Amino acid sequence: MTGKSGHNFLMHNEMKHVFFIGIGGIGMSALARYFNAKGYSVAGYDRAESDLTKALQSEGISIHYEDNLDLIPDGFKDKDKTLVVVTPAVPQTMGELVYFKQNGFSVMKRSQVLGAITRAQRGICVAGTHGKTTTSTMTAHLLHNSHVDCNAFLGGISKNFKQNLHLSDKSDLVVIEADEYDHSFLTLSPYMAVITAVDADHLDIYGTEALYREGFEDFTALIRPDGVLLMKKGLPIHPHVQEGVKIYSYSIEEGDYHAENIRTGNGDIVFDFVTPQGVIKDIKLGVPVRINIENGIAAMALALMNGATPDEIRAAMATFAGVKRRFDFHIKHDDLVFMDDYAHHPQELKSCIESIRALYKDKRICGVFQPHLYTRTRDFADDFARSLSLLDEVVLLDIYPAREKPIPGVTSQMLLDKITIPNKRICTKEELLEFVKTHHFEVLLAVGAGDIDLMIPKMKEILLFNVA
Repeated sequence: MTGKSGHNFLMHNEMKHVFFIGIGGIGMSALARYFNAKGYSVAGYDRAESDLTKALQSEGISIHYEDNLDLIPDGFKDKDKTLVVVTPAVPQTMGELVYFKQNGFSVMKRSQVLGAITRAQRGICVAGTHGKTTTSTMTAHLLHNSHVDCNAFLGGISKNFKQNLHLSDKSDLVVIEADEYDHSFLTLSPYMAVITAVDADHLDIYGTEALYREGFEDFTALIRPDGVLLMKKGLPIHPHVQEGVKIYSYSIEEGDYHAENIRTGNGDIVFDFVTPQGVIKDIKLGVPVRINIENGIAAMALALMNGATPDEIRAAMATFAGVKRRFDFHIKHDDLVFMDDYAHHPQELKSCIESIRALYKDKRICGVFQPHLYTRTRDFADDFARSLSLLDEVVLLDIYPAREKPIPGVTSQMLLDKITIPNKRICTKEELLEFVKTHHFEVLLAVGAGDIDLMIPKMKEILLFNVA
């Protein structure tokens, strides 16, 4: 380990290059930026160009989009000088990955690299089925805007940092979004850990809801003996913490950390933050949706436990600008609201829709949803249908397959048939744009974790033209 930055713990002195397979992923790109900032030569492959890969290229990182050994830069073919980092979403048969493995390169999963970082520094690891991206980004924002500061690897683009990585020369705290997919979070060594939710997901990996929850219990066993577990009150899991770990609870209305005296009006949410040390009055949410009260309580608890002052916390909460694609408002007029959100789990959808409904009680809400993964759609079809039926109108796009092959009978039509509201339809992406052109909206919500975000600029352009 070198100083507080701790980047040489992964690589012996010969290592000069880091090659990322799947560099365009949100977590992979943060690591690519990290090594680039530390002075390593960084390059990578992804299957498609995106805004994120273009941003990385503008920062001096070489990226190609074809599985082709000839496109790997020459310096990166020296196995003694190159570390290869791979995302679990990449198939094992991918040509470049096979080449690196067969030729004796050091190959690590993204989660293993993050695990090494948490062993070299003090990791604040935020886990949970949902809420982890906003909570971890909020935590990083609060710490950075205090005398404490932190490093951060985030699962979304922070609107304050303008990216998914934050580095500090003065702090050995590192905020990490702890992803349960592929058991990735079990490589971490948290100093402090948060669990926001354990609603079943990734059953293609875990098999059953019980085994999914067991994964979170195993995660709690990794917290250092001098550390802290902060857990949402009432979660149906039994922590397996080591002796010495302190356990605290939180939620909106009860727990060791909670809110009281919640006030809403004029588009603002203000509340008092109750802690074991006392009450911090008049916390104003920078992104005023109800779900952010709970995310904010967890983030403020972490910041407070790590030395941020009440005044620093109050000021930073008011300036939190949010995360791209988490309650992301694109149009906010009196007669038209257009926003998008990354929600791709039934409980996330429900929370998202209820939060929007609370903001716009008297307006008609239309939601465009792109289901993500055949297995998730199959496993939670009834729950998805219940959540989507909370809307006034639903438009479904085809299922985004990501890493999966189609499953017979698992389609958006199957989901549509289960939705109980009368105003529902399926659209192709091309038909969606025509629908947006010819339809009158009060509140339009675009939701999903696939590539629906690529539709946002065109949808916004059409909507603004229509209201002009």
